[in-house]
Amino acid sequence: MNQLLTIVCKLQPTPEQAAKIDGTLKAFADACIYIHQEVNPKTTSKTTIQAQVYHDVRAQFGLSANLAVRACARVSANRKTAKQKSKPINSFASTSADYDARIFSFREKDWTVSLTTIEGRERMPVSVGNYQRGKLKGSKPTSAQLCQHRDGCYYIHIQVKSEPPEPRKHSTVIGVDFGRTDIAVTSEGDKWDGKQIRDVRDRFSRVRASLQRKGTKGAKRALKRLSGRERRFQAWVSHNISKTIVKRAVATGSAIAIEDLTGIRQRTNKQRRTQTERRRSNSWAFYQLRQFISYKALAAGVSLMIVPPAYTSQTCHQCLHIGIRASKRFNCTNCGWHGDADLNGSLMISILGDSVSSPERLSCSLPSAAAA
Repeated sequence: MNQLLTIVCKLQPTPEQAAKIDGTLKAFADACIYIHQEVNPKTTSKTTIQAQVYHDVRAQFGLSANLAVRACARVSANRKTAKQKSKPINSFASTSADYDARIFSFREKDWTVSLTTIEGRERMPVSVGNYQRGKLKGSKPTSAQLCQHRDGCYYIHIQVKSEPPEPRKHSTVIGVDFGRTDIAVTSEGDKWDGKQIRDVRDRFSRVRASLQRKGTKGAKRALKRLSGRERRFQAWVSHNISKTIVKRAVATGSAIAIEDLTGIRQRTNKQRRTQTERRRSNSWAFYQLRQFISYKALAAGVSLMIVPPAYTSQTCHQCLHIGIRASKRFNCTNCGWHGDADLNGSLMISILGDSVSSPERLSCSLPSAAAA
């Protein structure tokens, strides 16, 4: 199983090349909009979409053969995602275009990339730091995404495939419980308080609301900068937490178990809550933290188990009976254990993760608990 990493590098085009990139991004977005309008909305197959509109797309928008193919694939992927989430496709913005091996290449000797535009092939240098150099050195990437970020600059998102190490043998499992009061709590007792993050996000929210009320051009520029700062802060927190958890797993020869929180935002939004509580809940990136733990664990050879979240916060890790959870406290009415609810949840996740690799360990405990 190959690991796919996305390495983001800033492009350094000349003014003429920048104009060609703008034209290509606009043509790609217009092609996607055209495809979405012309092809039956229920059609999600890339092959079927391509068969219906490929020649028209090339003729009307001046895209190369492979850019036209990638535009059909973009519409197909977006439709599948929208169908899965039961949401409509809003629009296709002229901020990105997909590239494959025939229309993109990377050259290490002079740190440049070659891209096909609507006006021919262009080679341009990329600005890279030590991290990018380390990941790209000796690699032969075959796909990328050309993007214009909110700062107005152009970036190339290069996809690099690497062979991860074989998973290490593990004797224990570190359970990780995600939450808002404590962002993450491990079964070993490590925890990351969410108060600082909540305060920072509340401050961002107040500033954003103030700028939105002004509505001036300067306020809109400030909103873009604010959005970037908030996003980078979120990623920084997720990186630090995930790095610490994976390093601990490597040091102790452990696997990691986390809950499958897919769809948690949709489920919690059905509950009646205040606007502030809804914003706080929706602003925390559980998925991002899970992704960071996943790819770091894969790169380090640490096994990762995904366990169902049902009743993990309500089940006592000592006797496997349903207890009483009140905010951050947990009390078991069967064995009498009481303590931090998130710690109990992480210990329960650890038990479930251990059962994934060794089912007999959990089955030995269940009969006695059920018979009690």
